[in-house]
Amino acid sequence: MDSAAIPFLAFGPQHDPIREQVLAAVAAVYDSHWYVLGDAVRQFEAEYAHYSATAHCIGVGNGLDALYLSLKALGVGEGDEVLVPSNTYIATWLAVSMTGARPMPVEPDTMTYNLAPDLLAAALTPRTRAILPVHLYGQACQMGPIMAFAEEHNLWVIEDNAQAHGATWQGQVTGSFGQLNATSFYPGKNLGALGDAGAVTTNSAEAAEQVRLLRNYGSRQKYHNEIPGVNSRLDELQAAVLRVKLPYIETWTHQRQQIAAWYTQQLAGVPDLILPATAAGATHVYHLYVVRTSRRDALQQHLTQHGIGTLIHYPVPPHLQPAYSGLGYRPGDFPVAEALAATSLSLPLWPGLSEEQVVRVSEVIRDFLRE
Repeated sequence: MDSAAIPFLAFGPQHDPIREQVLAAVAAVYDSHWYVLGDAVRQFEAEYAHYSATAHCIGVGNGLDALYLSLKALGVGEGDEVLVPSNTYIATWLAVSMTGARPMPVEPDTMTYNLAPDLLAAALTPRTRAILPVHLYGQACQMGPIMAFAEEHNLWVIEDNAQAHGATWQGQVTGSFGQLNATSFYPGKNLGALGDAGAVTTNSAEAAEQVRLLRNYGSRQKYHNEIPGVNSRLDELQAAVLRVKLPYIETWTHQRQQIAAWYTQQLAGVPDLILPATAAGATHVYHLYVVRTSRRDALQQHLTQHGIGTLIHYPVPPHLQPAYSGLGYRPGDFPVAEALAATSLSLPLWPGLSEEQVVRVSEVIRDFLRE
């Protein structure tokens, strides 16, 4: 068996076969002499809107901006509260803070690690304006009960779809449920650019126009500014790259799901190891394959010694980050998020990872945890 190092992430198997297509797309932008909000962005916006089963897509600078501009376009601001997962990348919380609103943590479902719909009511206050569910690791949230709760309490829903391009809840694609929905095309995402990039999707023409204004200095016409906006525009070069990659996303997703199935088969029954679980009605596109063990740190070190790369998503939950010390949370306030932070380990998973490599990773894990 090949004993070569297995990185946590490798771009070569995805990028090498489409190299000439990408370079040609970049050259076309270079030769167009139009580099901001041109044809590549408009074409990608139309194509990604179609992929997301929404009427509109607005390309922006990155995923954090996509979240912030979505909240801002809906009027979330000072004095408001937004229900957010207690376990997520900090960008979810930062977007809320940037509007002046307060993130209100809700613990996850202990099986899926996604926002638990039945815990939303306990976090609701008269100041709650919106819910920001995150389709964590690539699994769709249980959007049915989340949307029903939002409708009952007259709340906005903004999906954080950065990790779940193409996932579905009861057949409906993520990024099409909320009034506005945000995604990231950071290079490591399932659909990744060659730098920072993001987008907002929506079925509301009015909300789409508001995001377009906000991303471009609050301006429809150059030097005429209707509202205070920002500069957060999807780059023409990144849009051109994403246009090349978008037709391959389903093939890459199937590869991710096959790799996950190999891991699940190989690791079933290993002592002190919890494998990913998918909720009934949801699909999982496996941006990450996350296992849990009480021996996480030692296992990670052991895998590193065998040339196998891993990452921890995420070692410190947002409520315990120094950035949010002002909210007054303490260890133990959100025990499920804290347990996930202490026990989760993300294994190598990228299109092109072979079954032989999965077997090797799994053998190293089995040998260590059975000691």
